[in-house]
Amino acid sequence: MIKTRHWDRLGNGGLTFTELGFGTAPLGNLYKAISDEEARATLDSAWAGGVRYYDTAPLYGLGLSETRLNPFLRDKPRDEYVLSSKVGRLIQPCAQEHRAGKGKWFDVPCRREQFDYTYDGVMRSFEHSFSRLGVDRIDVLYVHDLCIFSHGSKEISDMRIEEFFAGRGYEAMISLRDQGVIRAIGGGVNEWEICQTLAERGDFDLFLLAGRYTLLEQTALESFLPLCEQRGIGIVTGGPYNSGILATGAVPGAFYNYDPAPTDIIDRVNAIEAVCKAHDTRMIDAAFQFPLLHPTHLSVIPGGQGEHEMTSNLQAARCEIPEALWSDLKSKGLLSEDAPT
Repeated sequence: MIKTRHWDRLGNGGLTFTELGFGTAPLGNLYKAISDEEARATLDSAWAGGVRYYDTAPLYGLGLSETRLNPFLRDKPRDEYVLSSKVGRLIQPCAQEHRAGKGKWFDVPCRREQFDYTYDGVMRSFEHSFSRLGVDRIDVLYVHDLCIFSHGSKEISDMRIEEFFAGRGYEAMISLRDQGVIRAIGGGVNEWEICQTLAERGDFDLFLLAGRYTLLEQTALESFLPLCEQRGIGIVTGGPYNSGILATGAVPGAFYNYDPAPTDIIDRVNAIEAVCKAHDTRMIDAAFQFPLLHPTHLSVIPGGQGEHEMTSNLQAARCEIPEALWSDLKSKGLLSEDAPT
């Protein structure tokens, strides 16, 4: 089975995360459509393999990810898994010509997204997620995509962060936590700098940081991860393969951060893979295990859009990486000297 890590920053009993979690964006038909049967088979494979942490969001498939989790979770003992979702967008019905995410989400409901980080927006989003998921409890609530990547500029990102605090969205999340409706609050963001801003302005428990502490990127070690360690804030790593290239290798058409990989990234990945091969280790296994070596980390949640990908993730979660591999990566300048290994 998969190893677990317990988190209890607040002294309320905390939550137990499996080191391998399930990021459900692919179940929202991200980049390609899959059938309900394929989605369910992938979820069943994850559960059979011991996965007990599931992360979703209204954005994923414009509600489709949450509705696909609904029948899967219905007969699962509620105390046996951890469930997180997100707030910051309201997903609203619309005409086909106005549907959001064309070219990204395929064969999904006709919905448009409206950013709303206010008190009312957070509460409405939370209520809508409950309806789609059909559960009696959501454990973790993340404020979603306050980052520059999602909003296009620092100016707009800063404006949305201010909306979240001044518009009392943060207050809504604190209230839900204080009432015991949810166990923890956090941020689901693509940039560690934004996570650090949130941590400095509020009392956050967890951050789901996508793609920013991986075999390819460790600048979060500069200030953000030490701050989290000091405050007992837990980290969940999303996007551990940086959109795929750390799983596929530098093959033609490999993606890095949602775009075709640039030459310097291709060269670096080839160098990392050469070290992995020298130690008879799959690069995907090293990429999965690396974030978990940092003491703040609780879980890694790669996406899985089929049983084959889930089987590969399960293998990565169970493997042991030779210590000499990390040493060789550092000696070749391919890994930060400050990275815990």
